[in-house]
Amino acid sequence: MASILSPTRRFTAALTHYYLTPTPPPSIGAGTTSCSISFAPRVLSSRRRPRSISMSSDSSSAAVAAAAAADPTTNTVSSQNDNEDVLVQYVVLRRDLIDTWPLGSVVTQGCHASVSAIWSHKDDPHTSQYCSPQNIDSMHKVTLEVKGETQIVNLSEKLTAGGIDHKLWIEQPENFPTCLATKPYPKSTVSLFFKRLKLCK
Repeated sequence: MASILSPTRRFTAALTHYYLTPTPPPSIGAGTTSCSISFAPRVLSSRRRPRSISMSSDSSSAAVAAAAAADPTTNTVSSQNDNEDVLVQYVVLRRDLIDTWPLGSVVTQGCHASVSAIWSHKDDPHTSQYCSPQNIDSMHKVTLEVKGETQIVNLSEKLTAGGIDHKLWIEQPENFPTCLATKPYPKSTVSLFFKRLKLCK
């Protein structure tokens, strides 16, 4: 009976056998095998696999986000808060002196102002914390610049009016201001006073 089936019916029978049994179907016709039929199951499986991976990835991301939102003391949030409240000392130099004096002399002026501001407020809680054994090797300083003498004096007056403790260094015997430095402050307290100044480069 099988010998008189049309090629189409033999193909259908072989296809039925392929999906109903785990073993590969027999050859269909002369020189024709069922290997081309196995393409369909591979396409189906390749479509399903990325969906499951994507859902797993989305679930993991959602879980991480939910955990971060539920716990405000995570490392990420903590590090952001630390950066906002970091203790910092601002040092401001004169650009006209940087362009005309030896570099070492200008650096020395900044060191004078920095040390003087620290020592003059050595009993201040922020200074004590800034120079404490656990922080002494990770001090934060921001070095900025102004154009010249008029600008450094005006900045000093602005800081005094704002209640910001600092040292305007007056070089002797020349008796003119060369730079200034604040005592250590939380960055959020003093950054607004210096937002228009350029970084010293």
